[in-house]
Amino acid sequence: MYEPIRTKSVHTMAAAPEVPHRSREEELDIRLAGQLTALLTVTDELHARATRDAGGTPGGGTPDGAALAAAAERIAEQVARLSGGHYPLRAEPSDDSSPSRTQALQQRAHTLAGNALAVATSRGDAAAMALTAERMEAHAAPLRDRDLATA
Repeated sequence: MYEPIRTKSVHTMAAAPEVPHRSREEELDIRLAGQLTALLTVTDELHARATRDAGGTPGGGTPDGAALAAAAERIAEQVARLSGGHYPLRAEPSDDSSPSRTQALQQRAHTLAGNALAVATSRGDAAAMALTAERMEAHAAPLRDRDLATA
């Protein structure tokens, strides 16, 4: 009544030993390195804006350029640690200097730090958790100041 299946199942082909598989830890390392690299890019952009604006004003709406440079180096070190010693490529900052762009970058950095914190927590990486929690707080301060100023 029915003709027998003559081809191999797709499910048995997927289990072939020649297909590379990564462990959960390796996948989390890759995800965390990606999140931190994205955070590094935004941090570099904010650093370029702060140095363009005469170094920024500590405690004000613009972050301090020296603090951002130090944070960027710490983020780069974490990415290198997760990537087997390979430091990430650094992007060239854009020329857009509008205040709304700076606010959007602060929001983006805060979101990226939160995403990286979630991955670092899943991974159990204390150094990355401390760094990302610090970056979240640093990027939340200008957002709070902006919200208070508009209220």
